[in-house]
Amino acid sequence: MITISYRNAKVNLAEQVYEPAEDSYLLADAALELVKDDMNVLEIGTGTGFVSAVLKANRNIGLVATEINPCAASCAKSNSIDVIRTDMFTGLKSNHQFDIIIFNPPYLPTSEDEKIPGWLNYAFDGGFDGRKDIRPFMEHVSAYLKPKGIVLLLVSSLTGIKEVRKEMELHGFNSQVIASKKCSFEKLVVIKGKVINST
Repeated sequence: MITISYRNAKVNLAEQVYEPAEDSYLLADAALELVKDDMNVLEIGTGTGFVSAVLKANRNIGLVATEINPCAASCAKSNSIDVIRTDMFTGLKSNHQFDIIIFNPPYLPTSEDEKIPGWLNYAFDGGFDGRKDIRPFMEHVSAYLKPKGIVLLLVSSLTGIKEVRKEMELHGFNSQVIASKKCSFEKLVVIKGKVINST
């Protein structure tokens, strides 16, 4: 088993599970800036549990994660992440609310002939426009967010950053880009969202 180390966290990797890359590191760093001790944090689609593991290694927080891929859920559990195997919010109690909800969605625009076999496709396949999972996430996230809570969303320029921010606004969120990184064929950004009427 391969193990990587980052910011006090040690994370086991596994087959059929998305290996932490530039997007994972960017999101972990941005989240670490905002997450404070005693917060309740939810990570949607945790994968290996990398981002959650970094947060747990550096903050005293309550943290739960969800993951649809059974291989990834098992991997995250091996990294001491409290993970529920479910699709986004489906397996969560409706009265459970969080200070911060983190999501690194599958954001690559993907046609039918670009899909890859197996569970790993869930980590990449963002549908024809890259926003297939962002829309339902934004539709439901408010129900699980404390009144002054925030959302952290990792997306790519290939996903359409302006379009994602419009989607957030449509669901009552102010948004701002708080971190970015230029990669070879795309720009990665972390978008912070906050309910418009919150102070």
